[in-house]
Amino acid sequence: MKSLRHAVAIAVPAVIAAGAAVAFAVFATARRVVTPAERRNDTHILAVDTGAQTIELDRTPDTELPGRYGLFTTGTYGYVKLGAVLSVDAKKVRRKLLTQVETGARVDRDAAFSGWYYVTPSELHLPWESVLIGSPAGPCPAWLFPVAPADAASATWVIQVHGRGTTRSECLRAVPVFHALGLTTLVVSYRNDGEAPRSRGGSYALGAEEWRDVDAAIGYALRHGAERVVLMGWSMGGAIALQVAVSSDNREAIAALVLDSPVVDWRTVLRFQAREAGLREPLPAMAMGALGNLVTARLSGSEHAIAFDRLDMVARASELDAPILILHSDDDGFVPSDASHALAAARPDLVTMPTFTVARHTKLWNYDQTGWTAAITDWTKAQGLSASE
Repeated sequence: MKSLRHAVAIAVPAVIAAGAAVAFAVFATARRVVTPAERRNDTHILAVDTGAQTIELDRTPDTELPGRYGLFTTGTYGYVKLGAVLSVDAKKVRRKLLTQVETGARVDRDAAFSGWYYVTPSELHLPWESVLIGSPAGPCPAWLFPVAPADAASATWVIQVHGRGTTRSECLRAVPVFHALGLTTLVVSYRNDGEAPRSRGGSYALGAEEWRDVDAAIGYALRHGAERVVLMGWSMGGAIALQVAVSSDNREAIAALVLDSPVVDWRTVLRFQAREAGLREPLPAMAMGALGNLVTARLSGSEHAIAFDRLDMVARASELDAPILILHSDDDGFVPSDASHALAAARPDLVTMPTFTVARHTKLWNYDQTGWTAAITDWTKAQGLSASE
């Protein structure tokens, strides 16, 4: 009996400790899902040749991609633009610099590879102005790119929605495409993205609340001459756009959706990202379960319980009624294209999904600007939404 009591005395604290460790892991995982992410350095600058205007980076699946990209760094420059891949070996990639880097400039080693390319609206050399959208979260800044002349303004506006952990600059690549089609573009922000107002808890709702800010942008467009809108969402912006499409009182004004590397079903995405991070079931399922309950969601840093069923747009495909263009690389590496293909299979009457590969996440414009532009241009014209021929 004495030995049994001794064994129990040892085992109970161990079980409690194991349970506490699991709970900590669950809540930590859940918290990462809803906490706005900061930009993460994902490569190193190995060398800069200011004479040849070239740069060497760690070789990664992103840095070796052909095309035009950007690089966030610190020192003399906060952001530099990158061009063609000049050489690749097992460990490094040498690329052309498209930003003139002067001799003596300090460029720090740690850097973040980016598909943004453009950072400010002025880089597009198009007419634009800053506006504020009055949303339930407060005044959300937006960039408005009107077509000109004003008396030829299109009745169709494009409203662009950026993704998780980014800002409006992500969307600038698409503005010239829609401008060439004669469409006014509104590039918006939403709560907790670092530009729009912060909600009380400052957490993401994965589209379940952010859609209200985009819906307010539709109202702004309708009050300023738009008769219909095209929603374009990037990554999590795609999830937000889809929530607007099924939840908005303005849904009759939504003529179409364009989705680049979209989140169509969060559970598919989060399971994939958990596997990539080395997390195994049941931890991802437990983390999503924690976010689905109000009490444990708040312990995880979320203001709201996350209703993953409502965010599953494959399951809700029957509720969609506007044509959708999905642009998604099958080599995305961050948001798998599985749910996008599933939505296309569920609604072949609405969804057009041309094939893209290699391009990685939200870098289709960078990798294949010609194919990406043609896909949007041809589809928009086929929907009768272009104001120019």
